[in-house]
Amino acid sequence: MVTLKDIARMCNVSPSTVSNVLNGKNSMGDEVKQRVLEAVRETGYQPNYYARNMRTSKSGTVGIIVEDLCQFSSPFIVEMILEYLEQQGYRPILMNLRMYYKLKNTNIEDEDALCTILEPVIQQMEAIKVEGIIYVAAHCRMLKKVPKLIHYPAVYSYAYADTDKKSVIIDDETGANDMVSYLISQGHRDIGIIAGSSDNYHTIARIKGCQRAMFNAGILFDPDRLFYGAWDRESGYEQAKKILKKGISALWCMNDRMASGAYQAARELGLEVGKDISIAGFDDHELAATLYPLLTTYELSLYAIGYRTAQILVDLINGNEKALPPDGPLKLKGQMVIRDSVTKKS
Repeated sequence: MVTLKDIARMCNVSPSTVSNVLNGKNSMGDEVKQRVLEAVRETGYQPNYYARNMRTSKSGTVGIIVEDLCQFSSPFIVEMILEYLEQQGYRPILMNLRMYYKLKNTNIEDEDALCTILEPVIQQMEAIKVEGIIYVAAHCRMLKKVPKLIHYPAVYSYAYADTDKKSVIIDDETGANDMVSYLISQGHRDIGIIAGSSDNYHTIARIKGCQRAMFNAGILFDPDRLFYGAWDRESGYEQAKKILKKGISALWCMNDRMASGAYQAARELGLEVGKDISIAGFDDHELAATLYPLLTTYELSLYAIGYRTAQILVDLINGNEKALPPDGPLKLKGQMVIRDSVTKKS
């Protein structure tokens, strides 16, 4: 078996230089790096992480637990977690709980059921001796039992936890305020809303943001203009058929999938989106740029959530508590994406 010392002899450098190259440290020149990496490729050398762990009592490993990697928000968050950990020289161990498949989409709010899936994964992480864990939720909610299973430094992405200040989430309320304020700036005062499920954290925060925008504009919030969907295209279609008959000039859907269903309902009622009726979404899902007309929406800060989550965890591992958010979870703003589906009301 090729050892680190063998690589060092082949490259005429010290073992510590080889170690620095493999750990991504930038203390040597490009020529040395290339020589070491070429020797590693030629020999098929694999670092003995277990031996290093025994010497240093540090694994250099971070566990990433994702509730469901197929959920649209998860890949973007995970991408930037991996990016930051790579920059800092940590090795990620990624575990996908596949929550929606295993719980059959029926009891995904049942944290006891979730913990039965999670517990053996945590045990694997403990066996590997990870230095910290990042938990990436599939949808925003309060996690009460999950944090009790994790006995390492941990940060929760896209969800609240009992340890609030170690959570990184979307600033839903500000995003909703920005979206509805934009509709109002385009002359719309009779605005319909298709929300997600009524008990959902995203829904509750976005309604607050909507109410704030209307209050600031002197518009009375009308509960009869608020319909609850299920975050999917079908519910957007069904609810839009009802609300569009109320004579509104603009419709805001709390995600882009429901907005795509609202497009269909509008056309079936003889309304041209972007002319007869303005429709806006939320999320900037990839389908938003495929609808016609292109959907005005709100881009979530998913990449930033992933990056900041990883950053906070590395600070925790290194004992830098002062880098943590001072009060409650860290809420990150997104940005408006103005396209063609909203027209100025004359």
